Amino acid sequence: MVDFTEPADVVAPQLLGRTFTHAGVTVRLTEVEAYLGAEDPAAHTHRGKTPRNAAMFGPPGRMYVYLSYGIHLAGNIVCAPEGVGQGCLLRAGEVVAGEDEARRRRGDVPFNRLAQGPGNLGQALGLALDDNGSPVTGPEFLLGPREEEPEWVSGPRIGISKNVDAPLRFWIPGDPSVSVRRGRPKRT
Repeated sequence: MVDFTEPADVVAPQLLGRTFTHAGVTVRLTEVEAYLGAEDPAAHTHRGKTPRNAAMFGPPGRMYVYLSYGIHLAGNIVCAPEGVGQGCLLRAGEVVAGEDEARRRRGDVPFNRLAQGPGNLGQALGLALDDNGSPVTGPEFLLGPREEEPEWVSGPRIGISKNVDAPLRFWIPGDPSVSVRRGRPKRT
């Protein structure tokens, strides 16, 4: 089982390959990002606790659901001891149950894109702002086991403008549901 009191960068790879169920859809998580609280300028909690990010400060093992760019609902699993403000952004997954419901929510998209990207994953799972603070062990959510520990890699996160080079994105290499990094690689 996952110990959510551990730091987000320790928890993140442990989430890969696990099933995550909400509102009639189950995904196998294939990509997550760790956000490390006050020490991480890209974290919503970097500057402290606010009404919007309060769920990120615990207790651990709960959801932090927020509106991203005013249009997408994204979900994080809160990590680290209560009061620290860390979490793992759920970036992508493969729909393994409830495909019809995911398609109803997402429309006519290729199968591998049903839950690719945090907003699409949130839409496929039917996340709502009311889910903020809900435990990931039920009754609304269920983080399940994984059949085996998958191979995984880490690298820079996607879609942020601060602390961009931190290797805090974790994914299962070669999985078609994993987000595609856009743009040109940085020259060193």
